Parts: sequence; structure tokens; C-alpha cells
Amino acid sequence: MLELRPSCECCDRDLPPDSPDALICSYECTWCTDCARDLLRGACLNCGGELVRRPVRPAARLAVDPASTRRVVRASCP
Repeated sequence: MLELRPSCECCDRDLPPDSPDALICSYECTWCTDCARDLLRGACLNCGGELVRRPVRPAARLAVDPASTRRVVRASCP
């Protein structure tokens, strides 16, 4: 199950579980669309993998399987 991390690893922008602006790689590194486009050029800064839109977990399922509250922020981004 995806963690659904709460923020962009680069700019720390909030990315709630229903956000259409969250992108992830296969390791679930999480980026906002602005950072992915403008700074990362569509590739994960950590692994070089493809970034794709993070799926939205239905609200009813969030009650059972909540999103992560652990924020991951890199010390530096390009």
C-alpha cells in the first residue's frame, strides 16, 4: 500500500492524499508538479526514475488506511 506522503520532498509543499498535484517514483519519493517540471525535469532526484501522478485513495479507504504524516524533505534541491 502506498504511504501517500504529505509533502513535496523539495519545497515541502503540502500534498494532501486527494491532491492531483502529487507525483511519485517507484520508491514513493514524492514531489509536487511544479518542482517535478521546473527543477527535476520529470525524473526523481533520488533514483532517476520516472515520475507519475500519485493515485488518490478514496475517502472511505483513508479512514481505514490513513495517509502518512511523515514529512521527507531533502536538504537541497537543484
